Amino acid sequence: MVHCSCVWFRKYGNFIDNLRLFTRGGSGGMGYPRLGGEGGKGGDVWVVAHNKMTLKQLKDKYPQKRFVAGEGANSRVSALKGSKGKDCEIPVPVGISVTDENGKIIGELNKEKDRILVAEGGLGGKLLTNFLPLKGQKRIIHLDLKLIADIGLVGFPNAGKSSLLSQVSHAKPAIADYAFTTLKPQLGKIMYNDFRQISVADLPGLIEGAHMNKGMGHKFLKHVERTRQLLFVVDISGFQLSSQTQYRTAFETVILLTKELELYKEELQTKPALLAVNKMDLPGAQDKFQELMHQLQNPKDFLHLFEKNMIPERTMEFQHIIPISAITGEGIDELKNYIKTSLDEHANQDDDTYHKKQLLNLQISNTIPYSEPPPKNSVTSPIDVI
Repeated sequence: MVHCSCVWFRKYGNFIDNLRLFTRGGSGGMGYPRLGGEGGKGGDVWVVAHNKMTLKQLKDKYPQKRFVAGEGANSRVSALKGSKGKDCEIPVPVGISVTDENGKIIGELNKEKDRILVAEGGLGGKLLTNFLPLKGQKRIIHLDLKLIADIGLVGFPNAGKSSLLSQVSHAKPAIADYAFTTLKPQLGKIMYNDFRQISVADLPGLIEGAHMNKGMGHKFLKHVERTRQLLFVVDISGFQLSSQTQYRTAFETVILLTKELELYKEELQTKPALLAVNKMDLPGAQDKFQELMHQLQNPKDFLHLFEKNMIPERTMEFQHIIPISAITGEGIDELKNYIKTSLDEHANQDDDTYHKKQLLNLQISNTIPYSEPPPKNSVTSPIDVI
């Protein structure tokens, strides 16, 4: 994991999205057998979220990547109960997932000052331990950055995602005409007249086989998990990564993007999604757009054109399909309005689901005798939003 992190850092400049750290809680203090004194507990190691922190800053400040808490004080005549060792806090950015060496999730930090205990200090010496202190917990942890944004842009390289982000927001991403333009995630905010702000993440371009970690593979896909909705961006003229790879039409691009999301994590397909069909300023774009709409409305009629392993289990159902040109600005205002509407609609659905669940809980508590706890599975699960 350290190797991967370093390669990512060298190859893609200043952006680091994962780190491997050594942590150890402090040892407890010695007990005092003659007087029954108890040693202080060792300090704990915490991971704490800070808005203005980055993983690169953490790596630069602590190049050894070792975090050890203080030892508990020994028991003595003047203080029979030793004081607790000093806690150690690891400052990390918001949006961090913390896992152990086996990949098990310890917890997530989603807002400022969120904190997770990662290594506990040892107990001080006391009667139960024959007055001998215990060592602190030793743990290797992995910090994994997952962006949090309202909208995540999904598309193959050259679809025009960077150009679109600069059109809809105040972000100024680097834009160039070659594959893998975006080498690190770019965040922008759409500002509305009513002072509403919606965050948009332009993520490194996918390629076919991303679910197998080809290209930037999982580095892209893991960020998609933490966006509320997806905005597919496809080039109306289709896509070809290089002269050695196959040309894909706009419809094939949508199918392949859907398949990549499905193969990485099926739940991604349940996120609400919009489709922006870009580069509508090109010659013949209108005819191609009509053809694409026909294909998207009747996807099963065209899936026989694909190899079986390229066909997703379920096709994406887009809330809205908007023709745009990130170069001329055509359709950009409509897209911004659809984004806002879609987020509001699903926020209302989430609220309705929550209130229905609360009402059902209330009905259950009124119909079941007080002495009898309600059955574990009596509440319906939230409605899936497609």
